[in-house]
Amino acid sequence: MDGYRVSLTPDDNDTLLVTCPDLPEVTSFGEDEADALLHAKDAIEEAIAARIAHRREVPAPSKGAGLRVHLPALTEAKIALYRTAMEQKVRKAELGRRLRAHGPQIDRLFDLRHVSQIPLIEAALETMGKRLAVTVEPLDRPTEGVRRP
Repeated sequence: MDGYRVSLTPDDNDTLLVTCPDLPEVTSFGEDEADALLHAKDAIEEAIAARIAHRREVPAPSKGAGLRVHLPALTEAKIALYRTAMEQKVRKAELGRRLRAHGPQIDRLFDLRHVSQIPLIEAALETMGKRLAVTVEPLDRPTEGVRRP
């Protein structure tokens, strides 16, 4: 998936203000561009986690030029699972029945902070007629010294 577009605006205290047009609730800052982009990733993940928790739409990244923040692959997989469940109106209890899994296991599949196992996400998607696909793409820009786990 394309990353979410972000805007970096110089703030009055020598920091950069970060906003995300696709997720208006995202506001963060950074000391420089690299720091701002790290904070942007965290803020975007938190905004999406809150949307999932409140059963709200998680918009796809909009098209257009500009800086983009790409989310971790596991986060992308969980968002895809969430969107699929919402589109097909499959509730967590139903997904648990299909997977023969307990409620807490299903809750963790949608929790962006939990390190879920990809095979379980794949199995959940398969119960809804979907397959998880993985791609490798070139980086938009070098990120040496920027990435953190």
